[in-house]
Amino acid sequence: MNLLNDLPGVPSAVGPYSQAVKCGGLLFCSGQIPIVPETGKIEAPDVEGQAKQVFSNIRNALKSQGLGMNSIAKATVFLTTMADFPKVNAIYAEEMQGHRPARSTVQVSALPLGAQVEIEVVAELG
Repeated sequence: MNLLNDLPGVPSAVGPYSQAVKCGGLLFCSGQIPIVPETGKIEAPDVEGQAKQVFSNIRNALKSQGLGMNSIAKATVFLTTMADFPKVNAIYAEEMQGHRPARSTVQVSALPLGAQVEIEVVAELG
């Protein structure tokens, strides 16, 4: 197992965990909330802006390992309200550009730092 931290363009972990872990031919990316890496803050006030920032963070995590969005095998989307599902789903479809990994979407009561959306992914290495 290879723990990955200090990935370029990816926010630092807000707790005692790694940004990603390589294990058994897979890359497990910790859940990304819409933190702007340069400021360490959530700047987008709406769920659409937050979802776009989350995908930017995911793209950067994958890119740091030589991967793209088409390497994603599984995604889990966490929303603070299912009322945002159509908005986030539209951005998800745009960001995936036709790639359709397995996915789960769940509503949670709250997310770190007041985020409205968090997404974690598992990608295939090589």
